[in-house]
Amino acid sequence: MATNRRDQLTEIVQAAKRAGFALGSASGPDRRMVLLAMADALERGDLRAAILQANAADRADAEVAHARGEIGLASLQRLTLDERKLAGLGDGLRRLAALPDPIGRVLIDRELDDDLILRKVTCPLGVVTAIFEARPDAVPQIVGLAVRSGNAAILKGGREAARTNAVILDALRRALIDQGFDGNAVSLVSEREDVDILCEMDRDIDLVIARGSSSFVAHVRARSKIPVLAHAEGVCHLVLHGPVDPAMATRIAVDGKCGYPAACNAIETLLWVGGSEAALDACVVALRASGVELRACAATRARHPDTVAATDSDFGHEFGALVLAVRRVDSLTEALAHIAAHGSRHTEAIVTDDASAAAEFMAGVDAACVFHNASTRFADGYRFGLGAEVGISTGKLHARGPVGADGLVTSRWLLRGAGHVAGDYGPSKRRFRHRDRG
Repeated sequence: MATNRRDQLTEIVQAAKRAGFALGSASGPDRRMVLLAMADALERGDLRAAILQANAADRADAEVAHARGEIGLASLQRLTLDERKLAGLGDGLRRLAALPDPIGRVLIDRELDDDLILRKVTCPLGVVTAIFEARPDAVPQIVGLAVRSGNAAILKGGREAARTNAVILDALRRALIDQGFDGNAVSLVSEREDVDILCEMDRDIDLVIARGSSSFVAHVRARSKIPVLAHAEGVCHLVLHGPVDPAMATRIAVDGKCGYPAACNAIETLLWVGGSEAALDACVVALRASGVELRACAATRARHPDTVAATDSDFGHEFGALVLAVRRVDSLTEALAHIAAHGSRHTEAIVTDDASAAAEFMAGVDAACVFHNASTRFADGYRFGLGAEVGISTGKLHARGPVGADGLVTSRWLLRGAGHVAGDYGPSKRRFRHRDRG
């Protein structure tokens, strides 16, 4: 029997490691069937009712916490599930099941010499731990991606979504068991102290996924001995450049700000370059009609005095609400400099008819996703055709942007010979062939 929480977590992680090995060794079709069974479960009427009931209870508590100022409006919105979101989660699992198997893909197939063949192939990471706040929809996404990529998953959700997370995870785990796999391959832990303990288990956990605020991600990174894939704030910009079509600019701006203001891919700042005044004016009218509070620089307020005066802190801030900072910049170069200073390397977009300006922007922005004449809201694993995502990584190593199943695999080198020894090769000895096959 475990005597303390660290011992309990050690047992959970060890069980996950064993179960994950079996999952990673299973065939692609078998893992695919698990995903389809999970999708079936989420589409059952009785289970959907149970999920929505649990979510209503979580939301009721969260609304009280919000009234006390303990959680923000964005967190409250991200917590909420409805029939439409549940339908999207089931569809995402089915789309994920239809994608090519990410395990066992041959990246390099090289003949070193006669009967000496080297291959680099993809394989699971092993055990991934996902730590996230206020997003119960992350549970089926992360579990589905872990199963598809042959990894065990240990999830730590926020206490504000505890009931919803537990109901969803139980359903997914039952589907896994019904398909003949060990249910310990997916687990949910709940204690706040679990985060720091799990982050220290670098011998048994291979990746930590941290989704939440910048301060939350910084906390995880500071305590983790394990590589961290971070999904933090999204301070996304939309740049208006040149005499662009006002109708197109308006559609993109309204979608980017109003489609889901709490999303990390919503725009938080609108930058406009001289010459795009007509597009700006149309955007201002449409955004205000959609209930957006505009916090504008002096140059913008000179055209639109009914906007609120922006402060320095409004630029580079993730509002997560119907609030948008607006600033005039003198050139595309200045826009790029502003984004470099205030962006979060998440998603940036430009609306322009100038192909050279678009090319300069897309080459010059340091972000995981860069768009031309398209809404930042497209930055999403489901919309990218990944089926789902474990998060949008703003880092540059291993995976960047929406991270799907391909971001949860690594690779290994497999060498098959016929008694070959390294000592036979070198100067004045046998030469390597190094011929790629296929």
